[in-house]
Amino acid sequence: MDSIRPECLINVVDVEATCWPGSRPPGEVSEIIEVGLTVIDLAAGRRLARHRIVVKPARSRVSAFCTELTGLTQDEVDQGLTFAEACRLLAAEHSAGTRPWVSWGDYDRNQFTRQCQDTRTPYPFGRRHTNAKAVFTQAYGLRKRPGMAQALEIAGRPLEGRHHRGEDDAWNIAGLVLHLSERGDWPATAENPV
Repeated sequence: MDSIRPECLINVVDVEATCWPGSRPPGEVSEIIEVGLTVIDLAAGRRLARHRIVVKPARSRVSAFCTELTGLTQDEVDQGLTFAEACRLLAAEHSAGTRPWVSWGDYDRNQFTRQCQDTRTPYPFGRRHTNAKAVFTQAYGLRKRPGMAQALEIAGRPLEGRHHRGEDDAWNIAGLVLHLSERGDWPATAENPV
């Protein structure tokens, strides 16, 4: 087995949050209920591990719409970690503060930023974030930024697992990152958000 070089490891993150079909119910806010994380070794060109952290919302409930979209239920998330515990786990077990990280678009980064500010929870990630959607759009010369499922089709890759499930989406996004890297389209470093 190849030796793993820590400097080549990247965390690919996808979150699912409470959501509603229309406007938000009074008094509720959109909160992270699942964090999917896939570790990739960019040098070796492979996905190493996939993780799932279920998070219990403190100021919202999982709607029927949200359950239909994500498969997550209120009973399931009630068994999850608090948001602060999830952030500590990301930092302690997944080197979130030191490893570069990737998400599809800026939603995940913005959701973490907002929720950390709202709850006074230390932000678990470092500054090296890459918006994989922006990289993909540029690499393929597209006018509009595609959703993850559409990007998989464009790249000729299958959707693995359930779309809008954090663990599965992080796995698929990691596959797209490796695809872009194989094409020579992945940036060498990403010190600032794209």
